[in-house]
Amino acid sequence: MNVTLNNVTISYNRHPAVHHISGTFERGSLTAIAGPNGAGKSTLLKAIAGILQPQEGSIQINGKLAYLPQASEMQRDFPLSVLHMVLTGLWQQTGGMKAITKAMKERASIALTEVGLKGFEKRDLASLSTGQFQRALFARLLVQDADIMLLDEPFNAIDEHTVSLLMDIMLRWHEEKRTIICVLHDFTQIRAYFPQTLLLARECIAWDSTEKALHPEKLATTRFFRDDWNSNVSICERAI
Repeated sequence: MNVTLNNVTISYNRHPAVHHISGTFERGSLTAIAGPNGAGKSTLLKAIAGILQPQEGSIQINGKLAYLPQASEMQRDFPLSVLHMVLTGLWQQTGGMKAITKAMKERASIALTEVGLKGFEKRDLASLSTGQFQRALFARLLVQDADIMLLDEPFNAIDEHTVSLLMDIMLRWHEEKRTIICVLHDFTQIRAYFPQTLLLARECIAWDSTEKALHPEKLATTRFFRDDWNSNVSICERAI
């Protein structure tokens, strides 16, 4: 139920997006990944999820993973009901071929009730508001019942009530000793709820208690990095 990064470098055409990151997300920890735009936060999370492969180093996973991508990356015009989208969280059990059981549907309905979407089972994804869609994505996480939760900007562009509801779910996961790794840009939310922070600016600026990681001196270091991806950044000669 932990994740260990061993000198992890992730590059695009040998230009580093994240380089030489080492450390461990301990079991039961609640950690924010923070940093400026283009710092490699989402890139690192995708590597932990297995979507991207490190060019150098390794990632050791001890436990079952569940991954929540940014809502903007999700296709919402696909002809799929809310219930069936939530049920895709059980693909490891169904293999995409086995029949969906009554117990699975009940499990998905319970998850939808927990996120405040009772009665939405037959609604099309395209009919949901941004906040409702994010709640549905959280329901899909709930049915996976994973040890390690990876979340990429889960509170982006949603209302305060939904943020509060979803944060309560995350805090419950924390009480259950699940390991939670969450990309966030709101320092107020991080300071309020996340005991640990990994501060990134393509490299690790700090990985410590949130109070220490978000110290003004540490944050000042990130200002040297541009806000967008720079394809002309120096090639990482160690990552070959």
